[in-house]
Amino acid sequence: MATVIDGKAVANTIRSEIADEVRLLSQKYGKVPGLAVVIVGNRKDSQSYVGMKRKACAELGIKSFDIDLPEQASEAEVIKQVHELNANPDVHGILVQLPLPKHINEDKVLTEISLEKDVDGFHPLNIGKLAMKGRDPLFLPCTPKACIELLSRSGVSIKGKKAVVVGRSNIVGLPASLLLLKEDATVTIVHSHTSQPESIIREADIVIAAARQPMMIKGKLDQTWSCSHRCWHKCC
Repeated sequence: MATVIDGKAVANTIRSEIADEVRLLSQKYGKVPGLAVVIVGNRKDSQSYVGMKRKACAELGIKSFDIDLPEQASEAEVIKQVHELNANPDVHGILVQLPLPKHINEDKVLTEISLEKDVDGFHPLNIGKLAMKGRDPLFLPCTPKACIELLSRSGVSIKGKKAVVVGRSNIVGLPASLLLLKEDATVTIVHSHTSQPESIIREADIVIAAARQPMMIKGKLDQTWSCSHRCWHKCC
């Protein structure tokens, strides 16, 4: 039997905790956290994600720095904006919305973000530390961290469990598997070239679906698991 986790309830609790922390920072130091979000182009999904981030900042009392660049912006222009944000003392975190247009090298842009402001956790040094035993990155990728937080706040023990991650992207699948390893789970990654993925998933205690391809995993009676950044926990 599967346990359904109420993600919205957990998110509301976390937002309330963060709002309290921001309020205390403002009262004690007269400053609030500053988050800069850089978006290039007009992709509808990216605009939607950025809109939610900016709305959350407004609700929590976090100062938002909005950098909107046109689709044709050059790689040099994007990096210039990142450097300016690195140097701004009122900006404490920088997010570059992915994916970037094809003419821009994402790895190069992400590497230019100050390690201390890489709140998305995509800087190579942060990802490298995540992959190393006994090392802790300054920041963790948000969606994988959210999956672990959901399990933890729902009282699910990860240690010793069989965990399957569906998908191996740099943004969700890969870092999610690394986080599960750090929590002492036994981890298997299922992807588009995996043979008989259903049999592997059937044996899992925890499943994190992080593939953008819907209907990738089919179960009994032609039931379909739509895999899009979701988390399941099986219990007896």
